[in-house]
Amino acid sequence: MKNTYITIIVLIILVVGTLFFFGMGKKAEAPILVADSPKDVFCTMDAKMCPDGSYVGRTGPNCEFASCPKVENVQAVKEFFIFGKNFSFEPAMITVKKGDKVKIIFENTSGFHDFVIDEFGIATKQTNSPTTEILEFTADKTGSFEYYCSVGTHRAMGMKGIFKVE
Repeated sequence: MKNTYITIIVLIILVVGTLFFFGMGKKAEAPILVADSPKDVFCTMDAKMCPDGSYVGRTGPNCEFASCPKVENVQAVKEFFIFGKNFSFEPAMITVKKGDKVKIIFENTSGFHDFVIDEFGIATKQTNSPTTEILEFTADKTGSFEYYCSVGTHRAMGMKGIFKVE
């Protein structure tokens, strides 16, 4: 009697295992139905990624991938973190190309400071640490320009750097 139960359990395990093994790996996919009217077309639900990060699916009577949206030549913003501490900036030099859009995130990490580039007409407020200010502008002139802290004698004490536009 005990052997009969063991035999039945082993058979059940074999049948379930076989169904599980052969049932796996079969991916259900929506059928492609091509009909007389484009309204009646059903395409598979797969998609492809476009250069801008969006996705497009299959459409139309032949279930071809839709076109990706056109990506205009948008110039990326050059982003720099500048840390101001007692009598220095880190980094002490930034280099960009003429025409670049520039974003400077100025973090006053210790003391009373500001950040100024006269030639581009940009400056933060003079503030106590810890503060953060964001400056955005276009580098429309070539050359090397000094950025500095305008508080008291901080500039003379070395709190300056070079903003280079090639």
